[in-house]
Amino acid sequence: MKILVTGGSASGKSAVAEELCVKLGKQTAYIATMQPFGKDAAYRIERHRKLREGKGFLTVEQYTDISKVADKLGSQADTLLIECLSNLCANEIFSPEGAGQETENRIAQGIGALGERYENVIVVTNEIFSDGIAYPRETQEYIQTLGRLNARLARWADAVVEVFCGIPLYRKAPENRVKGCMET
Repeated sequence: MKILVTGGSASGKSAVAEELCVKLGKQTAYIATMQPFGKDAAYRIERHRKLREGKGFLTVEQYTDISKVADKLGSQADTLLIECLSNLCANEIFSPEGAGQETENRIAQGIGALGERYENVIVVTNEIFSDGIAYPRETQEYIQTLGRLNARLARWADAVVEVFCGIPLYRKAPENRVKGCMET
């Protein structure tokens, strides 16, 4: 199953995605895309590690070219949790080793290939589009690229879950399979 989990900052989307991953998969892998730059990033990375503690995730760090995850993992996992699309998109646009203008296609094709290879792929993304603030050109291009990627992945996904204040809202869910995973 392919699932897109979206929500605002600190909405609880990571916890929801992790719960889905654990319930759907037998062998789970956490694909970390946040580069450890600065104190804030280090804090967030450590917080996410603690959230995953004891859940059996194999962690793979992949900051650009998400398709390379398959080379690193092989058949060690059946279920992937990619955390998160917004970091991956920024890395591809702004890092020297990133795809630059080809970011959208590189990410969409890479995640699509992972969806073909692994039984379950869960992608976490951020809702950053509603503040109404005018940004510099580079930032606006990033926001627009992430928006297009979110739309592409929502079409690709079997299920889309929006998390609001820790509550999962099922925007697209086949036969309630995803919703059933969250019920105890």
